Amino acid sequence: MGYQFVHLESYARKADATGRSTDFIFGEASRRPGASVHVPNPLPPVIVHGIGIEAVQEMHDSAAATATINVKGGHVRKLAKDKKTLHTVVASHPFTMDEIRADPAKQKEAEEWEERTISWLRSQYGDDLKLVLRHEDESHYHLHAYVVPVDEPGMSALKYHPGTVAKRKIMSAGLAEGEDTKALSKRADAAYKQAMRQWQDSYHEAVAVPCGLTRLGPQRRRLTRDEWQAEQVQAKALQKVVERAKKIKTSGDNFVTRTKTEAAAIRTAAAQEREIAEKAKAAAIAAREEAQKVQEAASEVVSRAERYSGVTGRLRAMWDALGESKLANKIRQEFAAEIARVHAFAKKIQERLRVEEKRRVEAERKAHEAQQDAERARDAALRMQIERDRALSLLPPERQQELAAAGPAMRMTLRPKQKNEGK
Repeated sequence: MGYQFVHLESYARKADATGRSTDFIFGEASRRPGASVHVPNPLPPVIVHGIGIEAVQEMHDSAAATATINVKGGHVRKLAKDKKTLHTVVASHPFTMDEIRADPAKQKEAEEWEERTISWLRSQYGDDLKLVLRHEDESHYHLHAYVVPVDEPGMSALKYHPGTVAKRKIMSAGLAEGEDTKALSKRADAAYKQAMRQWQDSYHEAVAVPCGLTRLGPQRRRLTRDEWQAEQVQAKALQKVVERAKKIKTSGDNFVTRTKTEAAAIRTAAAQEREIAEKAKAAAIAAREEAQKVQEAASEVVSRAERYSGVTGRLRAMWDALGESKLANKIRQEFAAEIARVHAFAKKIQERLRVEEKRRVEAERKAHEAQQDAERARDAALRMQIERDRALSLLPPERQQELAAAGPAMRMTLRPKQKNEGK
């Protein structure tokens, strides 16, 4: 592997000292003959994001031709042709086109780098990012991005140049106390460099680290071959750590989500079982009250029957000499049938009470089991949290502090261990 390369530049409709204008840049992108003499065998570009080159140029030229700015005295004038209205970014991968064509594994790595680079560009420029294309007719795998600030007053492309924005902010604030113009200019230049470093760092964090690329190359830091190879190994190892941490986080998040879903389902089922149990309990109470009323009615009927039985006995004694009384037999038969019906109804009620009581006990058992399942799910989620904390504890202490400051989003802002760290 190698190190990251990303560069930005803004252009105006009027050519600069190098002869480059927006028309030349669009011509180079589309491989027009006059603008691509540096390419021995030009090939059509590959659009990987946004609209076509001709559409972007038409959008830019039309907007720039009608754009206006306010000047002193309340006047409005058209945009000068030397005003920078097109912002571009070039990002290159260390692999050559020959390496990628010959090795599917390297092609896959380059494609992942391309996806991450496009995602980073979109986060930087939003809707103003109109086009990203890939040229396959040069030595290395690389991308060109074109940003057109059509909604910006005056179409100022320099708003996307972090160094220029930082320097202008310092200069517009003016001299600090005890400062001369030379010191002010020096402070503005320092702000320019710091802003550009931060821009490069953002690309390194979002793209280079996950792709195993270093922040800088060996020549700028005068590294020996062994030191450079060691740093490449370290960058590759960091890439694996980031990928592993990402997998652990994804697995943990999925487990927690699944556990929460299952616990919610268990709680819902338990609530339903409790509702069924409450209804069964209410039905049992109602049946018990009904049975009690029936038993009271039956007791009254039996009492009446006993009363009438005594009268019947006396009547039977009166009519012994004359034979069995037909009236006494009729009374006996009627009350015997009524008593039998009462006993049968009471037996049926008792059976219903037993069934409802059994259902209530079963519902309470299921509700208890559901509550235990929910508690086990919470315990499992807690164990998962402990495992995730244990995984995070494997990282260096300074990275743990950065992750703690990042909050629950757990952004993995890791960097390679510096050469003199830990000594």
